[in-house]
Parts: sequence; structure tokens; C-alpha cells
Amino acid sequence: MNNPQHSPAAERNLPPILSVLQRVLPAHGVALEIASGTGQHVAGFAAGLPGWSWQPSDAQDDAFGSIAYWCAQVGVANVLSPLQLDVLAPWPLAQTFDAIYCANMLHISPWTTCAALMRGAAAHLAPQGVLITYGPYLERGVPTSPGNLDFDADLRQRNAAWGIRQLDDVVQQAALAGLALRERVAMPANNLLLIFSFSANPPPAP
Repeated sequence: MNNPQHSPAAERNLPPILSVLQRVLPAHGVALEIASGTGQHVAGFAAGLPGWSWQPSDAQDDAFGSIAYWCAQVGVANVLSPLQLDVLAPWPLAQTFDAIYCANMLHISPWTTCAALMRGAAAHLAPQGVLITYGPYLERGVPTSPGNLDFDADLRQRNAAWGIRQLDDVVQQAALAGLALRERVAMPANNLLLIFSFSANPPPAP
């Protein structure tokens, strides 16, 4: 591929995210990445967690060549061919996963994608599986950094349906799907990595 997609932010945040994944995930498993984008994360995760099989996906297929490029650059063979997956549509999956990972999607998509992500994850996680999300969040009672305030204003100016989400609201959507926040990890550049798993007290069936 002559012009693979490249994200400087993904290059910077890959090492600290991978460090957390190596701590919280077992040695072996099967993972689904939602909104793979450039493919830099999944390539790096596959190299750093060689006992895992990784399924990249994205709502648009125009990044699939870039995903293949970065996996080839790293030299990993434990990444499957990417799937086109829009969290708002039926997920084209017939299996469960030990981990589902989603970075930097909730703030650049409509709020409805949060509930859809939680419901889809609950439907496709193995019983002991985890949903891991990464990105900026607003927290009640915690001062928001000037950088995140500016970023939020810029997002909302670009698209009124976008914006940095309140952590409490995200946790509430997870709870409605039967997932509970197990760990909140502060990350560089005022981001958070959140780890969800099935709640001991799931909500009643509708």
C-alpha cells in the first residue's frame, strides 16, 4: 500500500495502552477491535500479545488496506482479515470474544453508538470477557483539562452530535446492557482506559 493511513496519536498512545492490556488480559484469547481505523493499534497489540487472535473491524472499509499494511510492517500473523462492522447495525459475528476493544469512537460518533456498543459487547463477550474502551471522558467532580475542553468545543462545532461523553452516562449505558465498570485507568494526555465486565446483578430482561 503506497499511502497507508497514519495517526500520530495512535503511535503515541499505543505503548501505554498495550502495557495495560498486557497486565489485565490473560496470555491467550480472542479479541475483537471495534473502529480499528488506521490499524496501528491492532498491529501493535498483536505483536505485544502474541497468544491472542485479533479481529479488526471498522464501519468503513476504506481503512482495510491500511490495517493490512501495518500488520505486515510489524510482521504479525495473529490478525484476521478486517470485518465491516457498524455498531448501530446488526453485528456480523457468530462467535464470542474474550475481549472487545474500542478506542476513540464515542466522542466522534452520535451518542446512540454508546448504547449500541454496550449491547453488542454484552451479546458477543464470553462469560468472563471484558470490554475495554479508551479515550477522553468528562467526570463529574473532576476538573476537565483545558485541552479536553477545547477539544470538546471543537468536536461539537464540527458536528453537533459529537462531543466528549460524561463517564457516568457511559457507565449507565453499560449497566443497562448488564456490564459494570471494573477498573478506571488514567492514561497520558488526559485520556482514560475503562474496563467493563458482566455485572453480578444484570438488569431484568425487557
